[in-house]
Amino acid sequence: MYKKILVTGANGMLGQDLCPILEDEGYEVIETDIQNLDITNFDEVKRVLLEDKPDAVIHCAAYTNVDKAEEDLETARKINVLGTENLAKICGENNITLVYISTDYVFDGGLEKGNSYKPTDKTNPLNNYGLTKFEGEEAVRKYCSNHIIARTAWLYGIHGKNFVETMLSLSDKPELKVVDDQVGCPTWTCELSNGIIKLLQEGNFGTFHVCGSGKTSWYGFAKEIFKLADKTVNLKPCTTEEFPRPARRPKYSVMDNKGICRPWQKALKDYMNLRG
Repeated sequence: MYKKILVTGANGMLGQDLCPILEDEGYEVIETDIQNLDITNFDEVKRVLLEDKPDAVIHCAAYTNVDKAEEDLETARKINVLGTENLAKICGENNITLVYISTDYVFDGGLEKGNSYKPTDKTNPLNNYGLTKFEGEEAVRKYCSNHIIARTAWLYGIHGKNFVETMLSLSDKPELKVVDDQVGCPTWTCELSNGIIKLLQEGNFGTFHVCGSGKTSWYGFAKEIFKLADKTVNLKPCTTEEFPRPARRPKYSVMDNKGICRPWQKALKDYMNLRG
């Protein structure tokens, strides 16, 4: 069904894992980043998409600095909303499938413990980043009928700054406090990439949750990282209030992925083995 796929944000943490995985699956991949595609420039988006004629666009480019978005909503909105809207309009007009990467931060975390968010559940972002990603979702739904919205969470990968690498870099501290009252779904970039490919191959459109199966807190995530790294660390659980950040985070953003990705522990083990 799809032969040629254009990827935005190809130099990012997700893009650098996604592009080679797509190529291994036999797709022709057009890699774009800010240097050769400014998604906030409508004319440039139109020119590139009409010249390259992809069958699908996987939109990984995003403003992802959650805390900085609290003071710079304008830039976050320009990239996450206007940029997405530009892509959605051109894709919609030219029958190009658009895959949009979204986030668990579109939810407020108000679910009762033990439940998990379904794609149809009510959204209510607590921070500007989540708000702009939700507004991006709405633009995709409005302008491009052939779309896949892939919400993911707690993303980590070898090619970018992430929680796993941060924890490992802090492992020699005398004491390490990690938040234990935020619960979510850790997701490896390679798992997300495989999940996106699965959705494309199945030919379904709509909103999906593409994240690690199961759930844990940041503290539980850190514990598993150090166990797999065979490191003894003086790890202590703490509350969100003890570790204040500019942007509010949902306390419980566990998403139901319908089994599209493996248990987060298995994926983390593979990641740790791969990084050596």
